[in-house]
Amino acid sequence: MAIPDELPPNIDSSRCASRQALDLIADKWVVLIVRGLADGPMRGAELRRRISGISQRMFTRTVREMERDGLVARVVEPTVPPRVTYSLTPLGETLRTPLAALTDWAERHLSDVRVARARHDSAGPDATVSPLATGE
Repeated sequence: MAIPDELPPNIDSSRCASRQALDLIADKWVVLIVRGLADGPMRGAELRRRISGISQRMFTRTVREMERDGLVARVVEPTVPPRVTYSLTPLGETLRTPLAALTDWAERHLSDVRVARARHDSAGPDATVSPLATGE
């Protein structure tokens, strides 16, 4: 039963709050942080080093959003300097399998995407290039 003033989940509707969840998992940094924490808790600095290309600002912003959304737990040890450790929460753990499938697909099909892009780019701006049209 829907809560008053809330729509039932419908990901196709622009008014549906479930799109917020989709926005969350469609973020490449979220995907890479979940992947980085898949094997267990990790110190923040180590996790950030593992994710090539993420700035300190983007890392901090992303893990804070993930913590707010219940995907990541953050533990600060009272040392000097403080040691911060991140881990996936039970909710975050539920993303491991679907996001692993997504990253596996990206790695397996990178060359196919490159070929498609090259074919499209070489055809010119007004041409329509379809895998069906080329017999593939």
